[in-house]
Amino acid sequence: MPSLFRRKSTDLVDEAVSSVTPEETADRSRGYTPAKGRETPKRPTAGRRPAGPTRPLTKEEERERRRQLRAEAASEFRREGGPRDRGPERLLARNVVDSRRTVGTWFFGGALVVLIGSNGAMPPLVRLISNVLWGALALGVIVDSVLICRKISKLVRERFPKSDVRPGSLYLYAVMRSITFRRMRAPAPQVKLGDKV
Repeated sequence: MPSLFRRKSTDLVDEAVSSVTPEETADRSRGYTPAKGRETPKRPTAGRRPAGPTRPLTKEEERERRRQLRAEAASEFRREGGPRDRGPERLLARNVVDSRRTVGTWFFGGALVVLIGSNGAMPPLVRLISNVLWGALALGVIVDSVLICRKISKLVRERFPKSDVRPGSLYLYAVMRSITFRRMRAPAPQVKLGDKV
């Protein structure tokens, strides 16, 4: 008994040899798969993820890979900074601080001298000098911070009149940078000492 749903082999041959007009190819969707008899096109290799390691890494290799990733992340942070360092106002504040010598860079060194000098075993004259030095450093940092904040405020008003950055956060950012040693600042300084900002 012949099957009702089977197609004759002659129909299949006719369908495979039937020609396709350009109008039909334009009407087809992008997901259309060509009939057998044509070679399947290769996928482009650009943009594909590289294959992972074929064998599992040893503990030493894994440790070395982690150390290398940390070093790359640290150098990128040193070069570009983090999310809090982004924005033209922050760049301006960094350049203002980096273009001048600040009292804040001497603050921690002076604090160490004061800590040693104020020890009870030291003579009274040394303790007095260390206390005076501490007061002078604190006063110097305050005056320097006020001058930096005034300069930043003036430059931001001139260059970014429509800025929506809160001045207080910008001032704190600049003061914290001013008490950090120049070589330890991140992002790294982009201006030299004495450069005009």
